[in-house]
Amino acid sequence: MERYHAEHADDRSEFQRDYDRLIFSAAFRRLQNKTQVFPLPTNIFVHNRLTHSLEVASVGRSLGSKIAQKLGLNADEIGSIVAAACLAHDMGNPPFGHSGETAISSFFSEGKGLFLKKLVQNENQWHDLISFEGNANTFRLLTHQFCGRREGGFALTYSTLASIVKYPFPSTALSNKTKFGFFFSEIESYQCIAKELGINYLDKKNNHFARYPLVFLVEAADDICYQIMDIEDAHKLKILSTEDTKALLFNFFDEKQRNRRLEILKMVTDVNEQIAYLRSSVIGKLIDECVQVFVENEKSLLSGNYNNSLINNISAEYAQAYKICSDLSQEKIYRSQEVIDVELSGYKIISTLLEHLTEAVFSPEKKYSQQLLMRIPTQYETSESTVYGKIQAVLDYISGMTDIYALDLYRKITGINIP
Repeated sequence: MERYHAEHADDRSEFQRDYDRLIFSAAFRRLQNKTQVFPLPTNIFVHNRLTHSLEVASVGRSLGSKIAQKLGLNADEIGSIVAAACLAHDMGNPPFGHSGETAISSFFSEGKGLFLKKLVQNENQWHDLISFEGNANTFRLLTHQFCGRREGGFALTYSTLASIVKYPFPSTALSNKTKFGFFFSEIESYQCIAKELGINYLDKKNNHFARYPLVFLVEAADDICYQIMDIEDAHKLKILSTEDTKALLFNFFDEKQRNRRLEILKMVTDVNEQIAYLRSSVIGKLIDECVQVFVENEKSLLSGNYNNSLINNISAEYAQAYKICSDLSQEKIYRSQEVIDVELSGYKIISTLLEHLTEAVFSPEKKYSQQLLMRIPTQYETSESTVYGKIQAVLDYISGMTDIYALDLYRKITGINIP
């Protein structure tokens, strides 16, 4: 990974090069056609994974630069590391939002893939499959050497890679946790990064590491963006009224700040612009709050003893406003018919693709399997010698699909569409 960087001689820093490499990659471009929360738009533009990632990167750069300035560090470098990690943080997510992760896990834990349990030799590997996690898949995508590709995957710096891993432990260390940071196949890669960067073990037996300090900024940028931007999208889709949306955003301001913003809103007649102005003001407030939390907890963050998210420790008045947004999002946005419908469809599509593709990989002698295997690009090594490796090749292929590609392949292999 990092050994490639000494070969370059341009004016960009190593971390700026990480950012550029990510933004020009095909994997990043594919995020344009991956669901964020709401179905991909027709006549109303809402966020997809790509626009979400770009906004998270913008907020992450601000967080990194502000904190670096306060701590006397290089603001450009810290900002670039956090921004690059933010760009990449969702690149391993499968199609159709979080329902895609659930569909993959359920296929192995309770679906037609359950028969594979007796074939997977290692219990740790089976844990990866029944707990499939987009965060861990991002780390795999960025570090794994796919067939025909160079060693080190994207060849990113260790600092950027460590900043992406929000949950620095494998699936077997989950216990009461719901997310993990790397698959069994990538444990050695993360161990190498941790050793080079001086990241301490919290539990060496279970490969549970302390979080890298900049991870907290990537997480905070994501927390700020998805919560506030989902509110704006819900307004555009008329799930939330203008009055309700304004009330939610005004909760973040005291009376003096509210009156000032009301005066500015009098000069703006476009309702969407009014909401956009309030949204940007809220994001600015939350950035400042998270910066303050980071600076106040600098020692525990650097020592690996800080074990909470920054957004959970912001000032009480902002925390209350954020909680109101979160509670309403759960009630009216994430359970809305539009969101549930795309999750149901996505679940069915991914389950069907897994069924057909795993059967093809494990029964390559069949005529139908041979035809289907020709659809899988050669970079995905379906001829891997282990059962775990074969399954991972299928998951690499499916998780890299866009919503549109997955739907198209589903229609073709089920005979709904004939080319």
